[in-house]
Amino acid sequence: MADVGIIMGSQSDWPTLQKAAEVLDELGISNEARIVSAHRTPDRLWDYGRAALDSGIKVIIAGAGGAAHLPGMMASKTRVPVIGVPIQTKALGGLDSLYSIVQMPRGFPVATMAIGEAGAVNAGLMAAGILSVSDAKLGARLDAWRAALSASIPETPQ
Repeated sequence: MADVGIIMGSQSDWPTLQKAAEVLDELGISNEARIVSAHRTPDRLWDYGRAALDSGIKVIIAGAGGAAHLPGMMASKTRVPVIGVPIQTKALGGLDSLYSIVQMPRGFPVATMAIGEAGAVNAGLMAAGILSVSDAKLGARLDAWRAALSASIPETPQ
């Protein structure tokens, strides 16, 4: 059983979303990754959304490019919080993905991150923040991660 589900529209999205998995692993948060296309495997999407809560998933990170319907469609199928990661695309640099994810109708929120790898890392950190509200040990690990990041920034340019 995983605390965070990482879903993507296709295999080509994995190099981006793997960054979310890496930060979750670093923080000791169980996660699973699945290919769940809103357009090519809609039954898989419905099944994953319906079963997410009962399977122990507490947060879903959904990455998609282009039309990027996956995060919004997943949000319509579950009350588990969904974090959307726009995948950078060749045609429009990911703006198409960003606009598709961020423009959700009232009633079906998706927390939308930045385009690409930075957004994937932040999605992992957002999931950690959500989970840390009810897990003090995770909260301490997240605080330590943030402190280490701050400590890694030099005070003067090298």
